[in-house]
Amino acid sequence: MGGSQFVMLLAGIGIPMLAALNAALGRHVGSPAAAATVLFVVALTIAFVTALMTGSAGFAKLVTAPKHLFLGGTFVAFYVLSVTWIAPKIGVGNAVFFVLIGQLISAAIIDHFGLFGANQTPISLTRGVGLAIMALGVFVTQKV
Repeated sequence: MGGSQFVMLLAGIGIPMLAALNAALGRHVGSPAAAATVLFVVALTIAFVTALMTGSAGFAKLVTAPKHLFLGGTFVAFYVLSVTWIAPKIGVGNAVFFVLIGQLISAAIIDHFGLFGANQTPISLTRGVGLAIMALGVFVTQKV
């Protein structure tokens, strides 16, 4: 496993932890929206410091970026708010199960059509079977 794959593995490990921690914070303070706000303040601080440490020249180019590329923040906010509200009701495992299924579907569509500048990787029979096996694996882990 290369360094990039390892970093993405760590990111994947962090998603259920994020869901569990933020759901617990939302329960503790009695407001999932307040918990999500704290999460974003912490994340913004870390991202901003990282940008300053690694070179902040990209900030100047933001004004010329296509405006639809900023919608990624909307998806992050939707994920954090929804998992903070819903995970306490259906469990972190079940919440992440549906997130993973959604990720498989979305990633396959993005890759198939090469959306948003992604490398185009058509959904072949082999890839479709692989995605189905992954989805089945996620499903089975929630049924056991």
